[in-house]
Amino acid sequence: MRTDPTASWAEQVRQLGLRATPGRVASLRYLHDHPHSTAAQVHSGISAELPTVSMQSVHNVVNDLSARGLLRRIDLPGSGAARFETNREDNHHHIQCVVCGRLEDVECVVGHAPCLTPADGHGMHTVLSAEVMFRAICTDCAATENTRSTTHTQEKNHD
Repeated sequence: MRTDPTASWAEQVRQLGLRATPGRVASLRYLHDHPHSTAAQVHSGISAELPTVSMQSVHNVVNDLSARGLLRRIDLPGSGAARFETNREDNHHHIQCVVCGRLEDVECVVGHAPCLTPADGHGMHTVLSAEVMFRAICTDCAATENTRSTTHTQEKNHD
């Protein structure tokens, strides 16, 4: 689903009227390779390349670039931190494991963005997008839970 940027990250930043600072470019490159990352994960991921970059600087970068449309911000229910991705102009949604928090892209099954049409437009003129968040339990977490349940049941039966 992810594609390489059509222009270099530095060029895309400049097209927004911003300076293509090393922090901005490194953050975009990191998020392209590690979608759904938090600002803290971005900071950790680029700190070897840019050891003087501060956590506050990374927060500023991801917030500025998402406000200008170069990043997509994903706010998850019950999560303390937003996640970010460079994959922002296609018709996809997300699925999240409610146990471990893993987040994956889900392509929209039919239609073009927006792929959902509300039954009642509530006086809104044009629907621009639709956000769908599927919440689930991933296979790994389900297997771990089944193992715990089986072990607990066996322990109770031996008492």
